[in-house]
Order: sequence, then C-alpha cells, then structure tokens
Amino acid sequence: QVQLVESGGGLVQAGDSLRLSCAASGRTFSDYSVGWFRQAPGKEREFVGDINRSDGATYYVDFAKGRFAISRDNAKNTVYLQMNSLKPEDTAVYYCAADRTGLNTYRYWGQGTQVTVSS
Repeated sequence: QVQLVESGGGLVQAGDSLRLSCAASGRTFSDYSVGWFRQAPGKEREFVGDINRSDGATYYVDFAKGRFAISRDNAKNTVYLQMNSLKPEDTAVYYCAADRTGLNTYRYWGQGTQVTVSS
C-alpha cells in the first residue's frame, strides 16, 4: 500500500511558476512509475505526464511540453511537477498517481492540490 500526498498548489498570476510535490509513504517510491493528472472545473480529468520507475524517463502531453517538468528524488520518496509560464487554463486540481497498471491507469492516487492561475 502506498499513500500519496500532494502539496505546493496555490494562487498565482499568469506567467508565474509553481512546483508541486508528491510525497509517498508506505512503500519505496522508486518501485513505481508516477503520473500527474489534472481536473479543471466541469471537465474530465486529464493526463499531464509521467516519470518511469526504471530509468527516470519522462513523457508529457502537448500542453505540458516545454513548460512542465517532472522529476523525482527517490531518497526523499518524492516526485515533483515543476510548472512554468502558467496560464489561466492551467487552473485545476492536480493529482499524482503511482503504480501504473495500464494506459493512464494507476493503482494509487493522492487527494489533489488546487492550482489557480489568475490573468
């Protein structure tokens, strides 16, 4: 069993940066691939990107490429989502998830952290 806790969200202005953290407890985090998702009000949850457990390779969807970066610190059992050049359309609840079991399907989920970007 793995427990995930996101933090680092908040209210920022367009163009600002935020770094979200996803801290894990219960199992060694390095055993899992970790993904980030987001859900805006009235919209379905969407995939942002992920980081492999084996080689640390990352993958991003188009809206995240060049602006967002995922990294991990296995010693701290933490994965990060660095978000730069934030836009109002990035406003959403951001979730991390661990232990990928299929396409955009993960076994463990955090509770989410709110990111609000004002124009």
